[in-house]
Amino acid sequence: MKLTLDSSTFNDLQAAFTAEIVTRIKIKLQEAGIEPDRLEDLTAGIALSIAGVIDDLAEIEADGVEVHPYLTFRTDDETLVHWGENAYTYEQVYGAMRKLFHSAR
Repeated sequence: MKLTLDSSTFNDLQAAFTAEIVTRIKIKLQEAGIEPDRLEDLTAGIALSIAGVIDDLAEIEADGVEVHPYLTFRTDDETLVHWGENAYTYEQVYGAMRKLFHSAR
């Protein structure tokens, strides 16, 4: 498998990935009966927490070994696209939240 540096493609794929995470969190909270007035704040809080883990902002250790995730996207059977450094899904949560909660208003 080939690892390819492509910031433009990575940005597009990361935005779609982040938006999907935020959407799924919102759906699961709605299914759990969370009141509409709490839905946005809870969705954001959970999404930002998950994004921090994906972006390697959280300290993770397992059995004395530090864990450092590195996000890539498969674009075909032989290619992984990366950004060249840690992901920045944390920053993209805000745009996804805005589209999900404020575009219809």
